[in-house]
Amino acid sequence: MALSFNREHVDFAQYKPRHFRWAITGKVATVTLDRPERKNPLTFESYAELRELFRALVHADAIKAVVITGAGDNFCSGGDVHDIIGPLVRMQEAQDMQGLLDFTRMTGDVVKAMRACPQPIIAAIDGVCAGAGAILAMASDLRIGTARSRTAFLFTRVGLAGADMGACNILPRIIGAGRAAELLYTGRAMAGEEAERWGFFNRLAEPEAVLAAAEALAAELAAGPSFGHAMTKRCLHQEWSMGIDEAVEAEAQAQAICMQTRDFARAYHAFTARAKPVFEGN
Repeated sequence: MALSFNREHVDFAQYKPRHFRWAITGKVATVTLDRPERKNPLTFESYAELRELFRALVHADAIKAVVITGAGDNFCSGGDVHDIIGPLVRMQEAQDMQGLLDFTRMTGDVVKAMRACPQPIIAAIDGVCAGAGAILAMASDLRIGTARSRTAFLFTRVGLAGADMGACNILPRIIGAGRAAELLYTGRAMAGEEAERWGFFNRLAEPEAVLAAAEALAAELAAGPSFGHAMTKRCLHQEWSMGIDEAVEAEAQAQAICMQTRDFARAYHAFTARAKPVFEGN
């Protein structure tokens, strides 16, 4: 079943992607990159399908959080050398600048769709997390890794700029400008413990537990005030380009909107009754 993000109501329970696995448990959806024999690389088709999925999630009222992970012992090795890099070199040899630009814009659209979808995205990262795989991790809202994971923004290793899919904008905001510059210039791998120390990973888990830890965190967020979470995500994204006065005003407006939700009243009434609030996302 193909997704049409022009529809306001998509039956995600019946969605059957062609280029990754998709599962829904309660209010949490899990995307699994599923080519473990090649460390889960991306292709032209999987890029496009991920873009359409994250665009469509804007309309997924029943899905409150998303986990993205890789099958086997690795997260994602980046763009497939044979299915992507080879064709791009042929475009270069043919001086097909428009084709190259169409590709780079399409990959960037994946990041824009991930940042625009209202659900928090949690990446569960083990093993290789390289190139575009590192970008998928970076574009997620939260990241749980393993000590044995290796995250590398490899673009300079293949003669390209470290500026890819928003890396020069987003990565410095996660780990700081100096550290981001080191990774983007050198293309070296960042070990799991270093990634946690630098703030790229929110926490570490054992390899056999990393997916469960990400799904547990997603379930915790999904049980919370999802309208408020969506507003938090929007503010985190929009306020990057604001001054402090604009940001304070934007958050005043955002909070006033959230105060009109029933979840806000539910939390108050639960507090007065000494009970735990049950949020419904409205």
